[in-house]
Order: sequence, then structure tokens, then C-alpha cells
Amino acid sequence: MPGLAARGRLHRRRRTAHAQHPHPGHRPQGGSMKPHRTPVLIVGGGLTGLSAAVFLAHHGVSATLVERHPDTSTHPKARAINPRTMELYRAVGMEERVRAGRSPISGNTDLVHVESLAGAERVRMPNASPEDIGRISPTQWTLIDQNQLEPILRERAVESGADVRFSTRVDTIEEYDEDGPGVLVRTTDLSTGSSSEIHAQYVIAADGSRSPLREMLGIGAHGRGTITNLVSFFFEADLTEALRGRRIIAAYVNNPEVRGTIIPLDNDRRWVINVSFFPEQGQRVEDFTEERCTALVRAAVGVPDLPLKIESVDVPAWDISARVADTFATRRVFVAGDAAHVMPPTGAFGASTGIQDAYNLAWKLALVLSGTAGPKLLESYDVERRPVAEETVRQAMLRFAVREGRQYQEVAAELLDETTMTFGYCYRSGAFDTEDGAPDTSVEDPAHPSARPGARAPHLQLDGPEGAVSVIDLFGDGFTLLVDEVAGRWTGAVEREATRLGVGLKVVRIGRGTRLWDQDGSFRRRYGLLAGGAVLVRPDGFVGWRTTAGRSGPVDQAAIAALREILDRA
Repeated sequence: MPGLAARGRLHRRRRTAHAQHPHPGHRPQGGSMKPHRTPVLIVGGGLTGLSAAVFLAHHGVSATLVERHPDTSTHPKARAINPRTMELYRAVGMEERVRAGRSPISGNTDLVHVESLAGAERVRMPNASPEDIGRISPTQWTLIDQNQLEPILRERAVESGADVRFSTRVDTIEEYDEDGPGVLVRTTDLSTGSSSEIHAQYVIAADGSRSPLREMLGIGAHGRGTITNLVSFFFEADLTEALRGRRIIAAYVNNPEVRGTIIPLDNDRRWVINVSFFPEQGQRVEDFTEERCTALVRAAVGVPDLPLKIESVDVPAWDISARVADTFATRRVFVAGDAAHVMPPTGAFGASTGIQDAYNLAWKLALVLSGTAGPKLLESYDVERRPVAEETVRQAMLRFAVREGRQYQEVAAELLDETTMTFGYCYRSGAFDTEDGAPDTSVEDPAHPSARPGARAPHLQLDGPEGAVSVIDLFGDGFTLLVDEVAGRWTGAVEREATRLGVGLKVVRIGRGTRLWDQDGSFRRRYGLLAGGAVLVRPDGFVGWRTTAGRSGPVDQAAIAALREILDRA
């Protein structure tokens, strides 16, 4: 596995990583160590960490989660969850629960780049229509503020049996081998000062873009780093005239007086503006007085005498950065979300990419913890997810360049469209059976999917005895073997082997003479099959193996071999 092993430290009997001041033998004042054991410890209670707890619970793993802040986010932060990520929440029965908390701006559609809100519009970023998405997925975008989504996820995680502990700081982390391999994490309860020890078989580091845990483990990162420094502040104003009928998700402003983003909060009078400032030019957070903030809002809106009220000038600074961790895994610690990749918010990629990290990892951890899969399955997490992060960061940077003033035409040739970024990413290598002649590409057009191993299993609407069913809704628990109606009876051997291996597998035969039928052979066309073909789909909805025609030859043995290879049981 890549990671710390490459630096020659992995094979030490015990490796210790710790914060700047605490050390392995440190005992913080205010309490004694209280050992606690958990199969998985999640560090970080944001969208990625809380989603990881939910996804693990869905696969039967009760995790422990610690978060240093006293509560979930109070700031909107991420505001959009893409349709692929909504498919994941749909798979664990949370789609309607998430949609119920959607933002007041959930009907808005426009992402505009402007000189000012009332002034010239430089470019309007193209986005997919609901009809376009409906041909690719059974679900749609959901605009929901992070401070609304996090409590929903926290509630579901606790309901599902997760041990969720806020106001808890990680002080040290050690991967050890004696008495069985594991990870020892020492924490401090910030509300009481008491210390405790947590012994975990695996750890997910989802502790944000500045990830103390990643630093403790010595995992580096690469990329441009900090692109711009910003402050955010809330204001009240009537912007009806400046909007000119547009229903904006965000307006990216760039003029000589201000560079920033105007974002609606209630679709009426409350707004937040993120404004860039430049320390290298002597600019400071302290300069953002109420008078200065008022002037910046007026410059961004383009109305010099705009009546407005600044809600607060207590504005902590933050930054927009672009970087990817050098590895997403050590032996037993996995880095996810902003701890693994941080990118500009242009494109709304960040939150969904992190949640998809967690989904990729959860089923793999569950199978390894149960003894159903071998440890190599976990190595595929870094192999699969890191290249996706690299391309996603690159695409976010191209979009941010337009926000910073580049012409759209200058970057258009390199830009991948919204649906391709949402649904079209593919894994080049990992936990699947690679086909000969498969294209060496990390993306494909989801409107014309390949259904090859390593790609997302395409959406297809089927007819059933109780009405229409999306193929996507067949995935999410164990493995799914989709079989053409005229395939032979070889699937029984695969089912028996799955039972022997202890892995869940369901066989779904699709065709006019079956319980689920398609229209005009659409299953074969969508999945690239001939008569009798079959596709093995992983629990995360990615294709693990395919036979284009399965009426002759030792197809059952090929499917069994692929399943065993994915599970590291070959």
C-alpha cells in the first residue's frame, strides 16, 4: 500500500504521531485515561465524517466519531449536493430526509460571473437541465446548506448506533502491531478536560482542510496551495432591481473595487458575500469595518447608494486552496474529504467528492472487518479515489480562473461539463476485473456510458409489478449480478460461492419474460451486452465485472474469479 511505507517507517513495531505539544506518554490534566474500543474511529464531524458514520452503519458497522468543535456547523458553507451523491443518500434511505431540509434557494438555477450584480454579465456557467439529469439518474441536485445537512446526518448516525462525541480533540495517534494490529488514539474532552484512549481497528481522518491528523501522520500534500484569502459577512438588502429576474445560486463578482461572491440565504433580503483580500498588499482582516463592508457590498452589487444593513463585522478569515494529499491511506488510517483534497468552491464539487470518498470506503471496511474480504480491498481506496480528486481539483481550478477574470473561452477546451464531472468519473485500476482494451481514461460521457468495470453502473428505468424501478435502486447493500433474460443457469454457482464466502449477492434477471423488464432491449444497449450477457455491480454502484455474452463457456467460473479477486480472496 502506498503511503508511509514508501518512507521506510511502516514496518516499525510501533509508529507514533502526535500534535505539536502532546507526546505518546502525555497525560493531559483533568482526568484519567478511559479505554474505549471501536471497529472504526472517525475523526471529524463535518459532512464527510458524519456521512461515513451513516454509511458504515448501513453496512452493519457501529463507528465512533469525534469532533473538536462543540456542535455542527453554524455557517452555510457547502450549499449543493450533486445527484450522484443524492444517489448515495437514496441508497441508505435518506433522500427524502435530506430534501426536506433543503435551502430556500432550492429552486434557483443561475451561476453567473459579473462585473457587478447590476452591471454586465461576463458569462453564465452552463448546467444540466432536470430533464438531462433524469436520463442519467433517478434523482436530482439538492440545494441544502451545510448547517442544515450536518444535523440531519448527525441525527441519523446516532439513530443508527454511532457513538458521536463532539467537543473532543485528538491529541495523538499511533498505529501498532503488538497484541494484534490497530490504532491507538488519545483524546481530550474539551468540555471537561478529561482524557481517554480509543483503540480502533481502523481510523478515518475527515478532520478538514487543515487536518491535524494528516499532519500527525506526516502525510504531505501537493498542489497550488492557498489561492486567495477571504472574509465572509452577512448583510440585508433588497437586490430585486440588480438581479433583473435572475434566480442566482451565486454571483461571482470581479471589478477594480471588489472580487468576491454574492450568495442568497433566504431568497429575499439576507445575503452572504465572500470577499478576497491580499495580505501581501498590506490588507488585513481588521480593515473590514462596518463602513468598509458596506462599501464592498455596494461595489459588488453595483449600486453606489444601496440601502443595506451589515449584520456583523466579526469576520474570521479563511482561504480558498487547491491541494491533494500525497496518499489517502497508511496501513490503518484513511484520509477523506477536505483532509484528502481541498479545492475552490466553484463547481460545488468539494462536499460531494468527500461524501463519495466515505461511500467508497464504507463497504470495503465493512467487508474487511467481517473477515469476508482481505486487506488488499482497502488498498483500492487510495488507488481509486486519489485520481478522482486530482481531476476534480483541476476542474474546480479552471472554473475558479473564470471567477478571477479569465475569459471562459480560454478554459472551455479543458472544462468537463457538469454531468460528466457528476456521473462520468471512472476508476482506472482498483477493486474490479479490468477488461482487455478498456480505454485509459478517468472520465466518460454519462449520456453514453460504457458500463465497463471501474465505471458507474448506468441508470436504466425498468418496469416491474409495482411500477417503474431504476436499476440504481437495486444497488447499495451487497453485490448485484444483473443478468440478461436469455443467460444460462450458471448464476446458481455464483450465488453458492457468494454464500460460501459470506458476502451478500442478489441476482436480478432483466428482460421481457422476467420480474423486471426493459423496453426494446435497453438493458443490453445501456450495459454494452449481447444476448445472455451479465454485469457484477459492487455495493457502491460501480461495475466490478462484465461478460458481454454469457450463454456459453465457463462464465460462472469467470464471475466467481472476479468476485474473489475483488474481495482479495483469490
